[in-house]
Amino acid sequence: MNSGNLDVKKKPRVTITDVARAAGLSVATVSRVLSGYEFVKESTRTRVMEAVEQLGYVASLPARSLAGGRSRTIGVLVPNLDVGYVGTVTQGIDQALSKANCDLVLYTSHHQATKEIYHVSAIANGITEGLLLVAPQFTSAYLDMLRERGFPYVLIDQTDANNNSDVVESTNYQGAYEATRHLCQLGHTRIAFIVGELSVWSAVERLRGYKAALADHQIPLVPELILQGDYQQQTGYEVTKQVLNNVNPPPTAIFACNDISAFGAMDAAREHGLRIPDDISIIGFDDIPQASLVYPKLTTVRQPLQQMGQVAAEMLVERIMDPSRLPRRVTLATQLVIRDSCAPPQLQVSNSQESFPETGGSLAPTN
Repeated sequence: MNSGNLDVKKKPRVTITDVARAAGLSVATVSRVLSGYEFVKESTRTRVMEAVEQLGYVASLPARSLAGGRSRTIGVLVPNLDVGYVGTVTQGIDQALSKANCDLVLYTSHHQATKEIYHVSAIANGITEGLLLVAPQFTSAYLDMLRERGFPYVLIDQTDANNNSDVVESTNYQGAYEATRHLCQLGHTRIAFIVGELSVWSAVERLRGYKAALADHQIPLVPELILQGDYQQQTGYEVTKQVLNNVNPPPTAIFACNDISAFGAMDAAREHGLRIPDDISIIGFDDIPQASLVYPKLTTVRQPLQQMGQVAAEMLVERIMDPSRLPRRVTLATQLVIRDSCAPPQLQVSNSQESFPETGGSLAPTN
């Protein structure tokens, strides 16, 4: 049976050789232009791009990898696609990779072990040259595999117990200590803490900093004031509702493991009829862009999120170029940013300005 359209021949795929012939240039020159090589005449770049548009050329990443030995593609695995923490870290990654003429391919684990492990395996067995892992939770399942394969990777906001990995982190313990100390110095003695995912080292360090600050101020640790969170706003809201409804006396202050959880705590406090900071103080961690936009403006611990992404991407490129490098651990400083969401118990703060504590100087508002 003859069906007319079925015998139409498929149009041949346009190759980089076709582009070079149409532009009147060498294949090597066309390859440099398409790889983002900076030192090419603008007239040459224009000729190549006109030929690409005319022929409908689409680059093949596997072909590029086979031809040049490098795909210049980096995998980035994140827990979710929030525009705060993950978005800011990824901006830093993107800037650094762009300077290195590398492409970014983004994967999300949604905090699920099966997805995280699957994506890591797929990335390591694909065309990507390296992997950036942002706050991964299940590293024990695959770090040995990555090292055995010699596959370059860098951990962000997570650690390797054996110190065999490149790591970029911040001073999580110190940041949490300073945040809790700030609340203690304001006069709070009933301070709840919304914990992050304890499979992430940064969350463990923040809990440790919270406990240490309470101990140094002779404030007893109350287990029922340690609330299990997961970095999500909804969970921050739910655990805050529970502690306000079920714990007597309730906390006068809440320190959340991240700003997103703090936003949830603020929602629950208002729903409970509490004024912030008059009736309850709330402090976060990260200083994502939204922290200075909520009302009242959130006191928080600033992580240099964009810098963390940039440094991690630069370390990964260095690792790709020189696999023999010894593993490095880079720790960046956190800073306590005082805004409007914290006050002494039962006292109202008026005309407060964003600032650091006396030892930290002043800070201009974030852009």
